Amino acid sequence: MSANATNATNATNYEASSDKVGQELNAQRFQMLEDIALELAGVIVFPTYVDAAFRLRKELQNRELPLQRIAKMVSLEPLVATKLMQLAGSVLYSPDGTPARDLTAAIKRLGVELVRTTALAIAMSQLLRSKEIAVFSEFTHTLWNHSLKTATAARVLAQKLTPINPDEAMLAGLVHDLGAFYMIYRAAQYLELRIRPDSVKHIILQWHESIGVTLLGSLGMPEAIINASTDHDQPRELPEVLKTLDDVIYVGNILAGGHFIWSGQEAGGKGSSTSAANQIYAEFLPEIEANFKEIQAVFV
Repeated sequence: MSANATNATNATNYEASSDKVGQELNAQRFQMLEDIALELAGVIVFPTYVDAAFRLRKELQNRELPLQRIAKMVSLEPLVATKLMQLAGSVLYSPDGTPARDLTAAIKRLGVELVRTTALAIAMSQLLRSKEIAVFSEFTHTLWNHSLKTATAARVLAQKLTPINPDEAMLAGLVHDLGAFYMIYRAAQYLELRIRPDSVKHIILQWHESIGVTLLGSLGMPEAIINASTDHDQPRELPEVLKTLDDVIYVGNILAGGHFIWSGQEAGGKGSSTSAANQIYAEFLPEIEANFKEIQAVFV
């Protein structure tokens, strides 16, 4: 019998004879949450490419770095450099379609904040493609598209209706569900949870916001972005005026489907917060959709 056939048989036998149910399964879920709590209090375990993205973000926090130095640092990450060139030539940042002549020109056009956001976005998209979380692929791709759409909605709303930096709003939208991605990555370490993606989804629904806030704080994200991620899925009245980044992310999250991604239902039913938000911000929806498609083409 081949090694692959042996492994498949072993996995089947495990599922048939050793699978945890009832109280044992609940214990496994709580073990995962306990392990996450310990990690957040100490060393956070992410794949190396995610760690590299956060290291690059930290290095780029130095506002004294000359543009040429930034370009040299980014050039060491070929995928990041490629995506930056692609983004700089997109309609979002080059309405007339003029491409950036080189990486330095691309960074100058986009700004350092967007460079940092791009590095993180690439790392998150790579995480989705990892074999470790393949069993959750349907849900993770829905969640990723939701994050991208929230980011683009936040960028448009900030740009059109507030004095808030659109790139900061875009970053906040991108990471507002980072806790969910982290929980999916950690759940993949437990066989009993890997074979129950719906059960994992339920745990994430309950815990992703609080874990995400702690995670963002541990990773050194700005306080405004951490605050905007707090309770973003908890229903409340739509703000009459967008005054803060919290308001922008709350509305952007709703326009991108909000809590409906957790239920698998279609967003926008009559009387829903999504329906109300779609009416209030109807004039911006075409631009949000167009921007989403542009960003999706870069990062998916």
